[in-house]
Amino acid sequence: MKPSTKAFLPLCFFLLIGINHWSLAQQRAQIDQKVEKFLEEKKHQWRDLNVPFEDGKVLHDLIVSNGYTSALEVGTSTGHSTIWIAWALSKTGGKLVTIEIDERRQKQAIANLKEVGLSEYVDFRLGDAHQIVKELKGPIEFVFLDADKDWYSQYFKDLDGTIPKDGMFTAHNVLNNISGIREFMELIQANPKYETKIDRTSSSGISISKKK
Repeated sequence: MKPSTKAFLPLCFFLLIGINHWSLAQQRAQIDQKVEKFLEEKKHQWRDLNVPFEDGKVLHDLIVSNGYTSALEVGTSTGHSTIWIAWALSKTGGKLVTIEIDERRQKQAIANLKEVGLSEYVDFRLGDAHQIVKELKGPIEFVFLDADKDWYSQYFKDLDGTIPKDGMFTAHNVLNNISGIREFMELIQANPKYETKIDRTSSSGISISKKK
């Protein structure tokens, strides 16, 4: 091999790396732009039991700041919180399992995630979460509940063993006077394995419990 050829090979190698990094950065930027545009346009249109825009951002930031790569959502609805969580996981290299009992809502959620280009980060499950959560294997680093409030305590009991150290269990609507919420909050705040606080960004409130 000629000396000039030997000198050229490392240059090609670094050039290919640079092109690959540029391509990934372009893909990242395209996803971010698409998601941001979609969320902003739909900001005041979400119905069907979806979380407020502000709470979706809280979930996104918790996942990104902690580097979580495995997540569970109980209560997909039509996918607002799902988009925020999946968007975060697209940045950490993770995957979301999301459970919804209503087929119509799930179909709309699937369409929404496809529209923003985040489908590959989501495993959609249709069925009764009461049963499905019992069949899930850990570790699950991040859990978000937004389903039947009177079952929050049982969801926590069923999922506690799948959450690793520094993992997080979050639940929506904890500032609302809904059946089951007080019992759940008393249960999780009394658990010595978790440090719990409440995010009050919206009037709904999100409990954030990090495993010690």
